[in-house]
Amino acid sequence: MASAKPFCLLGFFCLLLQLFSFFHIGNGELEMNYYRESCPKAEEIIRQQVETLYYKHGNTAVSWLRNLFHDCVVKSCDASLLLETARGVESEQKSTRSFGMRNFKYVKIIKDAVEKECPSTVSCADIVALSARDGIVMLKGPKIEMIKTGRRDSRGSYLGDVETLIPNHNDSLSSVLSTFDSIGIDVEATVALLGAHSVGRVHCVNLVHRLYPTIDPTLDPSYALYLKKRCPTPTPDPNAVLYSRNDRETPMVVDNMYYKNIMAHKGLLVIDDELATDPRTAPFVAKMAADNGYFHEQFSRGVRLLSETNPLTGDQGEIRKDCRYVN
Repeated sequence: MASAKPFCLLGFFCLLLQLFSFFHIGNGELEMNYYRESCPKAEEIIRQQVETLYYKHGNTAVSWLRNLFHDCVVKSCDASLLLETARGVESEQKSTRSFGMRNFKYVKIIKDAVEKECPSTVSCADIVALSARDGIVMLKGPKIEMIKTGRRDSRGSYLGDVETLIPNHNDSLSSVLSTFDSIGIDVEATVALLGAHSVGRVHCVNLVHRLYPTIDPTLDPSYALYLKKRCPTPTPDPNAVLYSRNDRETPMVVDNMYYKNIMAHKGLLVIDDELATDPRTAPFVAKMAADNGYFHEQFSRGVRLLSETNPLTGDQGEIRKDCRYVN
């Protein structure tokens, strides 16, 4: 009888461990190096694929960065963006907010390489986050060390929510700040994330209203003339891929040139002008224009915050075998 009480305590303790394990799995959190045991080479494989694709198709690095934003702002960082229209799913890529996005086909190359090493282990959502991190490095941006993993993939898309949740090219600054605030990103980090426009471009269909019938007076006059050469008609054909880059000096580098340009009234969009003049954001713009290191620091923080937006973890969602389709 003397040994019965310790035995019961031990059994009770084991039961608690089992219950804790169950709830931990169901309510997991992101963590650093999540695949250290299940797929220790995962992050290195993704990095190698991002580098290889960059040297073959340089603009893929920009796509990985844009994918992160479009995926995480819509509900969750859950790779819903990557789903194609099939099996009852309507792709978010059909939205007008996805206009100009490309290179989705190359995500499959990254996923296939990871699947070959560790089948059904690494989520497409983590590939979105890690490829963005590694793409930023290829664009000579900051090396972001603290990207956590452990996301799972959604079993559906949110096409009906995209138009509401993804800011339009010409939304007001207040609207954009509100969107970022709703997912826990403060004004300083928002200003830094908009610096991703340093490697972006705007299609003429989204900027001709600043040029025709009259030039927006907030635009630098010489810059406006340059834009009219890039966009020579007020009714551009969207299929003609007429565009202008946000940054002509270092168009494939994540740097602070974007802020220098908008302070000189050489931004492509209305929000660029507002960002440089609104008292809520102008001090951050001026500081980032003057200090590339500060911009990189805040950009890194913004990317980390963005990448952790409402992820599916634990037993939520699934690990897709093909990022384009639910299992």
